[in-house]
Amino acid sequence: MTQDSRLMKQLGSSLPLIVAPMAGGPSSPALVATASKAGALGSVGAAYQTPSAITEFAQQIRRQTDAPFAINLFVPHPQPMLGAHQIDSAIAATSIYRDELGLPTPVLSAPFEEDFELQFEAALRARPAAISFVFGVLPSHYMRMARAAGILLIGTATSLLEAKVLEESGVDAIVLQGFEAGGHRGVFDANGEDLEIGLFDLIAACRPAIARPLIAAGGIMNATDVRNALSTGVQAVQMGTAFLACIEAGTSAPYRARLLEHSIRRTKTSRVYSGRLARGIENRFMREMEQRMEAVLPFPAQNKFTRDLRAASAAKGCGDLLSLWSGSSPGSLWQGSARELIEDLFA
Repeated sequence: MTQDSRLMKQLGSSLPLIVAPMAGGPSSPALVATASKAGALGSVGAAYQTPSAITEFAQQIRRQTDAPFAINLFVPHPQPMLGAHQIDSAIAATSIYRDELGLPTPVLSAPFEEDFELQFEAALRARPAAISFVFGVLPSHYMRMARAAGILLIGTATSLLEAKVLEESGVDAIVLQGFEAGGHRGVFDANGEDLEIGLFDLIAACRPAIARPLIAAGGIMNATDVRNALSTGVQAVQMGTAFLACIEAGTSAPYRARLLEHSIRRTKTSRVYSGRLARGIENRFMREMEQRMEAVLPFPAQNKFTRDLRAASAAKGCGDLLSLWSGSSPGSLWQGSARELIEDLFA
């Protein structure tokens, strides 16, 4: 038995494909269930969900299928300490957008994210095939809890050093996130430098040095990309952007429209939406706020601070202030069923 078939058999999937966790809406219960029923491993992007929402999400999936799925969370880090001047600066820099949308002046206070302990307990109760995570190493007591529940653990690395640290921590597999990938960069240090390593260079660095199963992510859009990635010896691929326009995806209408506007999507990494580097389609908010980086709060405070802007922009049907996460690879996006896309990828 090959190493790749062992990993995917452990995960309960018949295909070497993970549909990436896309928090904030795109990873709908329908998308996760459809992907898993089609033989891939669907993923719940649960980082922003309350514990009760995680439970309800898992129940919605299980009402559609008994196929396995994964739940993705953000590794917790110390909350940033904000001074009044920082918050005042952020409010002043974004007042023009809130005025346009008719939003009140926000009141920002800690905590800036959900309680990770309660999120993790909810994830354990949901009994996924795997819990995946980004932004570092999962503390050992959480790993022991997952092990006791028989749940596999999948970390995310953007460099060889991060992959080595994850391997030493005892994860079951590692997602190698190339610089082409859409959404948040998995760099361990929220304020640290991104080495900007492309997927195939990252695989070439990690394959000889890492014994854990490796999963390729970033810039994989079609069947040729899948074959090319798997030919390097990785055990599976993880794809997100390719599924954003599928009928089951919870992608908002203005987000979907921007994705489909051009087959070549102009993307870049920026901190303006969350305080962490993330790749998305350039829009007005990204361009203008990058001229005011001194007013961008650290992660995850900035993510909470811009949530009202993003929600109101989506409700208005406008993509100017949305976080339009997308990978950098060109190509028209599939607008049919996720099942049909998966069948096409492995035809």
